[in-house]
Amino acid sequence: MVVSVQLFIDFSSAFNTIIPQHLIEKLSLLGLNTSLCNWILDFLTGRPQSVRIRNSLSSTTTLSTGAPQGCVLCPLLFTLLNHNCAAMHISNHIVKFADDTTMVGLISKNNESAYREEVQRLTAWCKANSLSLNIDKTKEMVVDFRRAQSDHSTLFIDGSLVEIDKSTKFLGVHLAENFTWSLNTTFITKKAEQRLYFLRSLRKAHLPPPILWLDCATSICLLNII
Repeated sequence: MVVSVQLFIDFSSAFNTIIPQHLIEKLSLLGLNTSLCNWILDFLTGRPQSVRIRNSLSSTTTLSTGAPQGCVLCPLLFTLLNHNCAAMHISNHIVKFADDTTMVGLISKNNESAYREEVQRLTAWCKANSLSLNIDKTKEMVVDFRRAQSDHSTLFIDGSLVEIDKSTKFLGVHLAENFTWSLNTTFITKKAEQRLYFLRSLRKAHLPPPILWLDCATSICLLNII
């Protein structure tokens, strides 16, 4: 039986580490025309930024790295930046969603060499693309349904130990090492109870029905997102 090891990677300030010149080089290789590349380069470079607190305004700093916070282009630009980050071995797979990256390694006969080589390649790719791994938040999860389970060898990245968790949250879903839905169901149930308590409190306050319906719809949307 094959053992699955998931490495949930956390980048340090992923969107802020985008280097526009490197991004434009990759966009050109993807076939984007020069005008569009120049527009993106102009959009990401020479951005003035200052901080206002009430009537106080700080001095202006010009930024030429990263992408503006809250910009709808951030996830897309980061996805295009790391499009060439792909698994090299057939037993490994890299799942990416914006800055959420997970590497899945299938280990048979207790041979982890392909998985560990893939981790080394991924680490080297991050360094070459100016991305910093947050090892403290990078976690492993081992899925092993064998009766006689073997100990998974400790993984180190750049000399730092990667912790092994029995559960984790991935794209809003709580995953457990036994792949049951109990953990995720419990979490959603607690969230629903919190929202219902809030709605009951509003109802006791005799709010108009349109406002109650609006709050109810908002709560449902939040449950779907979370």
